[in-house]
Amino acid sequence: MTPKELKEFLDFKVDQYNTAEFIETDPVQIPHLFSRKEDIEISGFLTATISWGNRKSILKNAHSLMELLEFAPYDFVQNHSEGDLQRFEKFVHRTFNSIDLIYFIKAFQNIYGQHKGLENIFSKHSSRDSLQPAIHEFKKVFFELPHEKKTEKHVSDPLKNSAAKRINMFLRWMIRNDNRNVDLGIWNSLSSSQLSCPLDVHSGNVARKLGLLKRKQNDAKALAELDINLRKLDHQDPVKYDYALFGLGVFENY
Repeated sequence: MTPKELKEFLDFKVDQYNTAEFIETDPVQIPHLFSRKEDIEISGFLTATISWGNRKSILKNAHSLMELLEFAPYDFVQNHSEGDLQRFEKFVHRTFNSIDLIYFIKAFQNIYGQHKGLENIFSKHSSRDSLQPAIHEFKKVFFELPHEKKTEKHVSDPLKNSAAKRINMFLRWMIRNDNRNVDLGIWNSLSSSQLSCPLDVHSGNVARKLGLLKRKQNDAKALAELDINLRKLDHQDPVKYDYALFGLGVFENY
């Protein structure tokens, strides 16, 4: 395909998959349960954190998490007692367990109490055309409380060559306003032009077949390469092509 044909093809696939129907089978449905900004943020971050593995399992466990939080994540984070945390003792999603979850609750309380919220941290450390340095700084803030070392693996760091797929997906949910009620677009201090594609095995394989990516590993270097090529297609909203790449890979076995 010529560059023009490739853009037309991918734009068509974005229109096909960036629709309300996408929510029915996607983890983005969890933050859509809420209207309060902080509830959307906390539910979205927790859901993105456990978004690896079987999609049915992800959705089941994310819904279970919201039940444990009494469908009021921000209120729970702000007002819980130590005794309230016992309810999480049996929660597990793959390697993310109750120890990790309890720390996340405490980290959220610290972020809202001492750092003016999640959006403020990412906005404070963002660069003009990337949020990858902001993810690195966010991780430092997130783990500034005493914690077990193993919990750190559940928050990726692009500066350690991670593609940071789950955080980039969370950021897409929070920042991108697609006017189609899929991505929530509740953070006004940041722009879609700063977002990076949530690179995973599906989007990576399709991107390689389409000539958008040459690097074989799905790491930070591959993400930087993909960012450059997606920005050539749409500098203002490059991450919209995640819908095309993901849809082609997961639903069409492209």
